[in-house]
Amino acid sequence: MKTFKSASSFKSQRKTVVTIGTFDGVHLGHRKIINRLNEVAQNKDLDSTLLTFFPHPRMVLQQKQDLKLINTIDERIHFLSDTGLNHLVIEPFTIEFSRLRAEEYVKQYLVDYLNAAVVIVGYDHRFGRNRTANIEDLKNFAKTYDFEVEEISKQDIDDVAVSSTKIRKAITEGQIDLANTYLSKPFVLTGKVVKGKQLGKSLGYPTANLQIKEDYKIIPKEGVYVVSAEINSKQYFGMMNIGHNPTIAKNNSKSVETYFFDFDGNLYNQALEIQLLKRIRDEIKFDSIESLKSAMQKDEEFSKKYINTLK
Repeated sequence: MKTFKSASSFKSQRKTVVTIGTFDGVHLGHRKIINRLNEVAQNKDLDSTLLTFFPHPRMVLQQKQDLKLINTIDERIHFLSDTGLNHLVIEPFTIEFSRLRAEEYVKQYLVDYLNAAVVIVGYDHRFGRNRTANIEDLKNFAKTYDFEVEEISKQDIDDVAVSSTKIRKAITEGQIDLANTYLSKPFVLTGKVVKGKQLGKSLGYPTANLQIKEDYKIIPKEGVYVVSAEINSKQYFGMMNIGHNPTIAKNNSKSVETYFFDFDGNLYNQALEIQLLKRIRDEIKFDSIESLKSAMQKDEEFSKKYINTLK
């Protein structure tokens, strides 16, 4: 898959089949669309091309909402890279871009930049200034500019019954099993390991403190999770705490800390992609350090039993 950081930088002599969307999460519904895109590309000898946007349009047009995304842009690229696409085009979404009239957008982006022979979109696709144009408008433009439109029906979309909004809700409520089912893969947190306050080490559970630099990344509900990560080309399981460590710290900022089972090494400054597999419990303020240690031992036992079911 070739990645382009704007539609204007896209260069292809070949005709393309294009789909358009934010594709946050690259979930089951998205994969159904991409599979169809690749099928049409193969049948008609076209290049499969996905046009996406960053920042997310709502982050630009509705800033007060403080939208959090399932994936960082790097995670989105990573997950899309294994879908069989020929091209990924990431158009910077700006106020100026949002003001393009529908026909300007179609002519400049889909026809001139992306060389589209076929455009595949959902029945409810909206585009152009104030999102006033719909799929019927797109079909009319297709006649003018000589490309085909394939409509993904309401039935097809409803059959999957998945949306990025549903997944974001599941993550913020701690329903990680449900989120992972919708995503068809584990939800991930990606970041760099930085020095923490050594709180876990003092309890006999040395943890990797994950720094997530993207403030738009959604963070799951506070609590303890079973997790997995690839470290030095080997898979390690562990348990993650998301929260404020209320038993042993006062006024502590939220942290994401992971204790990896059977790992003995230095992770400082390493980039990690950690998969969240199962939620164990809420973060609790215990009456004593001993009660906290006892709970962590139970968390470890639960985690290892759960991990054994995966093998």
